[in-house]
Amino acid sequence: MTFPRILPVGDAALVVEFGDEIHPDIHRRVLALDHALAADPFPGLRETVPTYRSLLVYYDPRQLSWDEARRLVANALARSTDTPMPEPREVEIPVVYGGEFGPDIGFVAAHTGLSEEEVVRLHTSVTYTVYMLGFAPGFVYLGGLPEALATPRLPTPRPSVPAGSVGIAGLQTGIYGLSTPGGWRLIGRTPLTMLDLNRQPPTLLQPGDRVRFVRIG
Repeated sequence: MTFPRILPVGDAALVVEFGDEIHPDIHRRVLALDHALAADPFPGLRETVPTYRSLLVYYDPRQLSWDEARRLVANALARSTDTPMPEPREVEIPVVYGGEFGPDIGFVAAHTGLSEEEVVRLHTSVTYTVYMLGFAPGFVYLGGLPEALATPRLPTPRPSVPAGSVGIAGLQTGIYGLSTPGGWRLIGRTPLTMLDLNRQPPTLLQPGDRVRFVRIG
């Protein structure tokens, strides 16, 4: 399989795949294409959605055929290596760990063989990268979790997880943007509003941002 590759997604979108794994270099290529399209959008471009390893591109099929859209995206891909990338934003996220705000921190500690204090120390010790937003509005997927904290999801998702909850699932950590069902192990919660539809952009964090968690009382 050769990457990158451009594939159709229905009759109004295409996806550019850069690899088949989660890796910082792959994600940088995703963001480079995203920035190239934002810097010089073609007529009919509707929206781009970056993920861990690919970029989803929505276009207006009334203005562009599949072949035309593919050609324009391929041109952007060719120039993306020369498109200047902005410096990533550095954002601190305050978090109350444990207790009612992090009901699974005890499980994470038991699973990893660490104390709860060591879980917090490790979780706040590194700088994370925002890889993507999904599965629900404002949910933030962060890469860079220390391997020592890797913990499986809940066997059955909770019916409701409060907005701002910080969780762990496998080798990822994430933040819930709104109250929604979810199966991640909750270790804390931030008082920040992660999703505000009256804000532009509505999400506090964007793909490519760098994040550090800061413990608060």
